[in-house]
Amino acid sequence: MARRAAGGAPLSARAAAASPLPPRPPFRAPSPCPLLPLLLLLGAARAGALEIQRRFPSPTPTNNFALDGAAGTVYLAAVNRLYQLSGANLSLEAEAAVGPVADSPLCHAPQLPQASCEHPRRLTDNYNKILQLDPGQGLVVVCGSIYQGFCQLRRRGNISAVAVRFPPAAPPAEPVTVFPSMLNVAANHPNASTVGLVLPPAAGTGGSRLLVGATYTGYGSAFFPRNRSLEDHRFENTPEIAIRSLDARGDLAKLFTFDLNPSDDNILKIKQGAKEQHKLGFVRAFLHPPDPPPGAPSYAYLALNSEARAGDKESQARSLLARICLPRGAGGDAKKLTESYIQLGLQCAGGAGRGDLYSRLVSVFPARELLFAVFERPQGSPASRSTPAALCAFRFADVQAAIRAARTACFVEPAPDVVAVLDSVVQGTGPACERKRNIQLQPEQLDCGAAHLQHPLSILQPLKATPVFRAPGLSSVAVASVSNYTVVFLGTVSGRLLKINLNESMQVVSRRVVTVAYGEPVHHVMQFDPADPGYLYLMTSHQMARVRVAACAVHATCGDCVGAADAYCGWCALETRCTLQQDCANYSQQHFWTSASEGPSRCPAMTVLPAEIDVHQEYPGMILQISGSLPSLSGMEMACDYGNNIRTVARVPGPAFGHQIAYCNLLPRDQFPPFPPHQDHVIVEMSVRVNGRNIVRANFTIYNCSRIGQVYPHTACTSCLSAQWPCFWCTQQHACVSNQSRCEASPNPMSPQDCPQILPSRLAPMPTGSLQSIPVHLANAAFQGAALECSFGPEEIFEAVWVNESTVHCNQVVLHTTQKSQMFPLSLQLKGQPARFLDSPDPITVEVYNCAMGSPDCSQCLGREDLGHLCVWSDGCRLRGPLQPLPGTCPAPEIRAIEPLSGPLDGGTLLTIRGRNLGRRLSDVAHGVWIGSVACEPLADRYTVSEEIVCATGPAPEAFSDMVTVNASKEGKSRERFSYVLPQVQFLEPDKGPKAGGTRITIHGSDLHVGSELQVLVNDTEPCTELVRMDTSITCTVPEGALPAPVSVCVRFERRGCVHSNLTFQYMQNPVITAISPRRSPVSGGRTITVAGERFHMVQNVSMAVHHIGREPTLCKVLNSTLITCPSPGALSNASAPVDFFINGRAYTDEAAVAEELLDPQEARRGSRFRLDYLPDPQFSTAKREKWIKHHPGEPLTLVIHKEQDSLGLESHEYRIKIGQVACDIQIVSDRVIHCSVNESLGTAEGQLPITIQVGNFNQTIATLQLGGSETAIIVSIVICSVLLLLSVVALFVFCTKSRRAERYWQKTLLQMEEMESQIREEIRKGFAELQTDMTDLTKELNRSQGIPFLEYKHFVTRTFFPKCSSLYEERYVLPSQTLNSQGSAPVQETHPLLGEWKIPESCRPNMEEGISLFSSLLNNKHFLIVFVHALEQQKDFAVRDRCSLASLLTIALHGKLEYYTGIMKELLVDLIDASAAKNPKLMLRRTESVVEKMLTNWMSICMYSCLRETVGEPFFLLLCAIKQQINKGSIDAITGKARYTLNEEWLLRENIEAKPRNLNVSFQGCGMDSLSVRAMDTDTLTQVKEKILEAFCKNVPYSQWPRAEDVDLEWFASSTQSYILRDLDDTSVVEDGRKKLNTLAHYKIPEGASLAMSLTDKKDNTLGRVKDLDTEKYFHLVLPTDELAEPKKSHRQSHRKKVLPEIYLTRLLSTKGTLQKFLDDLFKAILSIREDKPPLAVKYFFDFLEEQAEKRGISDPDTLHIWKTNSLPLRFWVNILKNPQFVFDIDKTDHIDACLSVIAQAFIDACSISDLQLGKDSPTNKLLYAKEIPEYRKIVQRYYKQIHDMTPLSEQEMNAHLAEESRKYQNEFNTNVAMAEIYKYAKRYRTQIMTALEANPTARRTQLQHKFEQVVALMEDNIYECYSEA
Repeated sequence: MARRAAGGAPLSARAAAASPLPPRPPFRAPSPCPLLPLLLLLGAARAGALEIQRRFPSPTPTNNFALDGAAGTVYLAAVNRLYQLSGANLSLEAEAAVGPVADSPLCHAPQLPQASCEHPRRLTDNYNKILQLDPGQGLVVVCGSIYQGFCQLRRRGNISAVAVRFPPAAPPAEPVTVFPSMLNVAANHPNASTVGLVLPPAAGTGGSRLLVGATYTGYGSAFFPRNRSLEDHRFENTPEIAIRSLDARGDLAKLFTFDLNPSDDNILKIKQGAKEQHKLGFVRAFLHPPDPPPGAPSYAYLALNSEARAGDKESQARSLLARICLPRGAGGDAKKLTESYIQLGLQCAGGAGRGDLYSRLVSVFPARELLFAVFERPQGSPASRSTPAALCAFRFADVQAAIRAARTACFVEPAPDVVAVLDSVVQGTGPACERKRNIQLQPEQLDCGAAHLQHPLSILQPLKATPVFRAPGLSSVAVASVSNYTVVFLGTVSGRLLKINLNESMQVVSRRVVTVAYGEPVHHVMQFDPADPGYLYLMTSHQMARVRVAACAVHATCGDCVGAADAYCGWCALETRCTLQQDCANYSQQHFWTSASEGPSRCPAMTVLPAEIDVHQEYPGMILQISGSLPSLSGMEMACDYGNNIRTVARVPGPAFGHQIAYCNLLPRDQFPPFPPHQDHVIVEMSVRVNGRNIVRANFTIYNCSRIGQVYPHTACTSCLSAQWPCFWCTQQHACVSNQSRCEASPNPMSPQDCPQILPSRLAPMPTGSLQSIPVHLANAAFQGAALECSFGPEEIFEAVWVNESTVHCNQVVLHTTQKSQMFPLSLQLKGQPARFLDSPDPITVEVYNCAMGSPDCSQCLGREDLGHLCVWSDGCRLRGPLQPLPGTCPAPEIRAIEPLSGPLDGGTLLTIRGRNLGRRLSDVAHGVWIGSVACEPLADRYTVSEEIVCATGPAPEAFSDMVTVNASKEGKSRERFSYVLPQVQFLEPDKGPKAGGTRITIHGSDLHVGSELQVLVNDTEPCTELVRMDTSITCTVPEGALPAPVSVCVRFERRGCVHSNLTFQYMQNPVITAISPRRSPVSGGRTITVAGERFHMVQNVSMAVHHIGREPTLCKVLNSTLITCPSPGALSNASAPVDFFINGRAYTDEAAVAEELLDPQEARRGSRFRLDYLPDPQFSTAKREKWIKHHPGEPLTLVIHKEQDSLGLESHEYRIKIGQVACDIQIVSDRVIHCSVNESLGTAEGQLPITIQVGNFNQTIATLQLGGSETAIIVSIVICSVLLLLSVVALFVFCTKSRRAERYWQKTLLQMEEMESQIREEIRKGFAELQTDMTDLTKELNRSQGIPFLEYKHFVTRTFFPKCSSLYEERYVLPSQTLNSQGSAPVQETHPLLGEWKIPESCRPNMEEGISLFSSLLNNKHFLIVFVHALEQQKDFAVRDRCSLASLLTIALHGKLEYYTGIMKELLVDLIDASAAKNPKLMLRRTESVVEKMLTNWMSICMYSCLRETVGEPFFLLLCAIKQQINKGSIDAITGKARYTLNEEWLLRENIEAKPRNLNVSFQGCGMDSLSVRAMDTDTLTQVKEKILEAFCKNVPYSQWPRAEDVDLEWFASSTQSYILRDLDDTSVVEDGRKKLNTLAHYKIPEGASLAMSLTDKKDNTLGRVKDLDTEKYFHLVLPTDELAEPKKSHRQSHRKKVLPEIYLTRLLSTKGTLQKFLDDLFKAILSIREDKPPLAVKYFFDFLEEQAEKRGISDPDTLHIWKTNSLPLRFWVNILKNPQFVFDIDKTDHIDACLSVIAQAFIDACSISDLQLGKDSPTNKLLYAKEIPEYRKIVQRYYKQIHDMTPLSEQEMNAHLAEESRKYQNEFNTNVAMAEIYKYAKRYRTQIMTALEANPTARRTQLQHKFEQVVALMEDNIYECYSEA
């Protein structure tokens, strides 16, 4: 079985038009050096002698591929996809989608017409199992894992077309009977193996056959679904091995059947009981030989693994090779499969015993005589990269011999230990072998068995082989024989391809590697291109690749080419290049192409005679000796090429091979190359040019003896006679010649020792300016008496006088120097020009010294005596005269500085002492340096006379400090003190880091700065580098560690022992990088790349670099232990490049990749797992591509920026848009357009602002914003203003005359307006601040799980389904309440009938339950239910109320089958749409007038409940709380319900009632709290106060459990002795205008902070009833009823109040709206937004249904669709919820809150509408209030609809799964029997009409639905009403 890894990011299939890889530029080693090992990757693909020519990426995991050599096509099968690619460049030609589909492994294939399935089908991916080509019939056989392993026959040449439909779609003359065994071909599980092989036709049949091996996946296997089902379709219908008919042109009834021979099943199937012990995993099926000669046998082979269950004795996997015989020739008979079936084991093992056994077969490849196989040794996970693997080779001849021997051992001479009958197989004919008497087995029977012989057979002894090659993680193999080599290609699980060359003895001679797709396993089958074996096709988990088997062109020379030992590559001599053999012209002829097997010694080579040429000599020509593998050059056009277009004629005298002689003319003397300076020869390269190419080259030398004297003037004679050329020295001419005859007849030296030369001698130093005579000794001075001169340099020439024949004196020599000392070279030369020197092989120098220079103190001056300088100290350094005495002593040493100032007690510190007179020589101070009483030993090599002493301190017994003393005959002391201290080490941090090293650690301690040398050693050996030390800390970089383990850290001073402390550093496993995203970057870089991995907590610094094309690396940021973010580096070009990371300064390497021993060590580090695709920078422009945009300051600015299409996939947060320095807020980002707006004002100082857009490091200025208008506009404005000004003056004159009388009134009104405006502002500000404070407190107190009093699902459903229109719903059905009555017991309240028991007498129950059960089955029949609903709706007396009731009852009855319910609803909706489309489609779903419309309402309620509860519930509840809080802020009239603060004009209190807050301290034993401070208004009635107190105490309790206000008493404790019961009406109530005024807090004069107590009342006082129901003629609270009328009353108070119009108070609506705005916005956003984790599947599904229906009916008007969607979701569901919060929460919805919610609901309705709002001054305030916000809300609605539209479409299966989950979640919540009984009442009422409709419907009539309905009536009719009346 192939091993797969699920790696690889999905790529677009359209990227399939795979382009060639970019050309790789020549590699240059970069700097700095640490990048070197990592930056070699780009060269790796070619340098490895392999080249990836083309790639095709697959977005889904790949499964199989097949090659069509004749057509040049590649077929690729991936999960859910089939591709047809061109063979040459892997470009996409055709594709087909084959999944996912709805399927279940427990169901028969849907192609089986008679099969049904009870199990749910789920959306299942289709994994390809078989992809085989049948060229004879022009078919491609494609089998997948879906539908039990179903196969298709697709068209060769067009994979997207099905060639033969099976089972046939149209019934032929005789219908084809399809059996499961014809459909169950392949394994039906993604991980179960299947192999297939198309076999040639058997005798007498017209079509091909298909051999299939498939792993058993049925009951009992690991692949069978884990459920209680025992139903298994695999065992009976799917054998492990089978041969099936593939005759597509014959009888389709036989297609895929086993019945090839009559009555013989061509199958091999393991018995059920033996399947556990024989789990077969198939690797490959193949024919061998593939193209046998006529009459020769051809066999089908199956390579497989057999594994027993875990824990078995034989649990070790067995690798098997099975053989099946095919018919010989066209007329041969086909044998039954099991007759010829025989299997033998393959064992790949080394000599190290069982531990070196590779037991599991991974991949096989049949060569001509050998079968190559890759085996692995299983350990750990199957896909582990480190799984040991090996390559073995088996001979087919050994397989044949073993099979013949086994059959002989079974039938002729039985040997039970050799062979056995497979009795575990169903078709076994006998349990054991037995001798067949009197039977002589024919060779064919030995090979293929026979019907009368036992079969099938298993050979017991495996065929053994030893590994040819071992490496971890091998996954596939392909083999080619080239020349004398066997070339093996091996794929690995890490995505690499390895090529090894084996010689004839199967030894590895070379290996190369290339990375195909890092981290993606290579598929176990690889194939060579049938049309061109120079290419290999292979497949990784997400790619198809075409690989050139050799990249020979990388080898530039013959030595490299042949020496690479690559069987494919050889040297094409006449083309001078390394090529594949077929790429070399005339390669079939001998010596034109040199193969690797011939070796580098056969490379063309050449020798030139003569090899050295004298420049002064004439040469007739040159002889060229050419050797190596070259064809005969005779007769070819030849030349000798000297470069620079200089060529001469060359010729070959006759044909020859191996060693050829050629003649060539020497290049003309005038074209000789110039001699290089300081060189006596020049080397010339010459090539032989044949047919325009230089095929072989050699060098020769041109020399010139006469140049030697110029090149070596001071050793002219010696160099002349030592030269490698034949040169001679002429003494008289002082010249070097190549012809001795040119010398004069005098004795000339013949060897370098005979040359006249100066003998070396040591000369004493001489003082500057002194007169000296210097003797010079000579040897071989044959020219005694010649005039000589002494030369001490170009300007210093003195006369030389001969003393004798071997000595001369340089007379009167005076040399000067201004330096301390200067060396002058001494040489002798002959007088005259040019200068001719005597040889001085060992140069002589004279030292001249100047005492006055370089000796600033006495010690330095006198110390020069050791150098031979005669100096004396006397007020400075002077030359000592001949009569002066010897120098005396110097002053005492003067120490100016010591360094360092401290050292460890152990000593060893190198102490540097600087100063003056620190001794004349080392011996002066050798024992004279002390630190107190501790000696310091001076170092000789670091002593500088007088100036510096470096000494090593000795050990000290204890810490102390003292001066440094230097004694050089006199003593000197330092001013500074040197201290001996004891350094202390305490701890280090961090104490752990990756074993790759690079962690910067800090060691803490004291006195760590002491001494001269510090070492920190890790593990006692490795130094910690980059040391930085201070007094209390040392910082250094930890080296690499070998293992993840703790190691010691040693701090060492002066190379002494460790400072004692148990410091340890823990090496940890290295950080691992697993993925980077995104994988694309603009070429400018700067894009944030997120790096994911593990163990990043140890990372101190990290950087990111890109190979080859990357600019400087970028620094990254560590976010946490698993995430790092890096800005992508800039790049030089658009390309894909590997990426490297440097963690803690160390190059990150993937340890798993390095562990692959198959690579060379240096190659192991080349690969980088991650790549970045660099794409061009994005390009932007303004909407109209203008460069100037004019803008008037103060106006809103919105920019629309167009973006060129790119593949970067940038997110909105990656864009930065600026106008000048002001950021532009991005609102919308799509593929092509970006919208942004500026909210702040733009400064006008500049006048022009650049508009720039930034993505990463890329900046583009797209336009310039010009502020202000144009000149024309200014001129026009001035003219208009002038005219207006003139008119204004005229009008003002007229107006002033009339306005004086109105002026006072105007000013007074103005003042009132200003006051009112100020008041409104203040009210809004205060109100908002107070509300925000209260809401913040509320939000804090709100517990999200318990604080919001959500109703249970069942109560939500009953309240939503049955608000008022069902007979089942009455006011009495309320929630169960825990409220206590006066006796302390809870009152009994009824719950909804649908939630309780079905109450019928027991006597009626059996009949009724049977009837209801039968009626339920009828309702679950789609045809009945639709007819039933239509029949009822046609009745005129079936009112809307009944329709609502029926729809809700149906929803309850079918709640457990929401999928079915949805299908019914859709069918009824289609009928409704048909009816509406004929009239006015825009009116559809506007109201709820039909059953289906109410069904849709209920369906939405069910599907949206989770959204309502999880997303919308909290903002909705907060809005309700905010409304209540805001209303309670001001006065509320208890009788009329009108309030100061409201959203509804009709409920506005149009009076300015001054209300003051009162904080009351209230005690109440209830709701879990004892006492609270409660805020009330002094205008509140006592009932209102009680309600506020109850709300404060019970705010965390559902409303249904609160006491009511009339159930409690409120008592005020005015003093310690006085208390009052406070009531709305009592004896103290005030009467005004004949009406009683309700008592308030102000009436009782209750002060701030008053103490009140509330308690449950003993007896309920029902005399008053509810306050709002009081007669307004008798009672009032804040305002009299007449105050609201237009006519003012008589009283003075009223007339005073009526001076201001009541409409002035409408502004309070704005105040309330302003304070509630945030909460409303939050609610609308929650309703109209999509959560990624919980998308609204039902909305998407229903909207798609509406769009589909519109499309079917040709309705293209987008407004119509918008209206349909709005009517189905916002208006049908959300508006209902907004108006009725009591459906969702257990709260009290007051009439006033209801009025406010009506305004909010109206705003929501307007937002969802598409018609423009026509508003004016007369429009109702309910519409005007939110007029400004409606446009914004509309945008949100439209965006919501678009987001729904853009969601991935839902299949029916996905929706059904979602609905089934909803049904399951709330099962058993309702009593469906009650619902069924209620529905039956309608059926009974309209029985006749229903019967008529059923009889008229053909389907109902055919299925006899009317009879079943009659049975229901018969069961129910007798007593339903009597039973119900009793109940």
